[in-house]
Amino acid sequence: MNGKLISLSGFILIGLFLCALLLCGCTGTTETEKTVPASASENPLRETKTQPGSAGVLTITGSTTVLPVAAQAAERYMDTHPGVDVQVNGGGSGVGVQSAGEGTAMIGMASRDLKKEEKEKYPGLREHQIAIDGIAIITHTSNPVPSLTLDQVKAIYNGNITNWKDVGGNDATIVVIGRDSASGTREFFHEKVMNKEDFVQTQLEKNSNGAVKQSVQQTPAAIGYVGLGYVDKTVHAVPILVEGKAVAPSVETVKDKSYPIARPLNFLTNGDPSGLIAEFISFIESPEGQQIVIDEGFVPLSR
Repeated sequence: MNGKLISLSGFILIGLFLCALLLCGCTGTTETEKTVPASASENPLRETKTQPGSAGVLTITGSTTVLPVAAQAAERYMDTHPGVDVQVNGGGSGVGVQSAGEGTAMIGMASRDLKKEEKEKYPGLREHQIAIDGIAIITHTSNPVPSLTLDQVKAIYNGNITNWKDVGGNDATIVVIGRDSASGTREFFHEKVMNKEDFVQTQLEKNSNGAVKQSVQQTPAAIGYVGLGYVDKTVHAVPILVEGKAVAPSVETVKDKSYPIARPLNFLTNGDPSGLIAEFISFIESPEGQQIVIDEGFVPLSR
């Protein structure tokens, strides 16, 4: 009887010992996996974050005028370069200059030339013209003003003309709509049309071409200015009187230089472009890229 009990106890001890070994083995494997993480090469599904500036990522920031061209070009480029991520954001030409100059974006967008102080602050910036744009003066479709001279446009924007009836429009107080201080369109308009005179204090400032257009669409007595690519049948584009001839804003009149309010659209890089930056700029300058410029309502570069 005692022998049987001893044998039974022995079997029980052996069984417990084997269970302990199995438990230790399982626990040891689990702890090893927690404390020694696999490298990215060992685990192809491991999540990694790609930083701007690495191969395959291109960041573009700035002018809302240039934005539609850059966005469409980005989509087309990524279609044929599946490993590339082109990220396009607005913010205005001032933001584009600063972002390119300080390296927070790889390409800046500007709807004007660089100013003297910007060149001094960011001496490494390079301008790459990608298109030409006309600035259209727009009114509500219910107020189709026949034409305006540049002096009349200036007088409206500095507050010397306040009623539409004084320039061939409806009998209504003019609602002046313009752009905010970050806008390259505003900078160009201030220099080219206003001769650097102050805007009327009642001017409503908008942060994009689209916002100006929408405000004019919704305000019968409004006037605004937008890039040529934003003109359509929902607003009236006012012809500008040049030597007695009314010239409407269009691709043709900007190209032949008969329309007087036109400016360059630029990409900006910090230093001479290379790699992905150079490849994307070359794409914009190519026939396919210039067709995007045309499709967006702007004027292509002459080649």
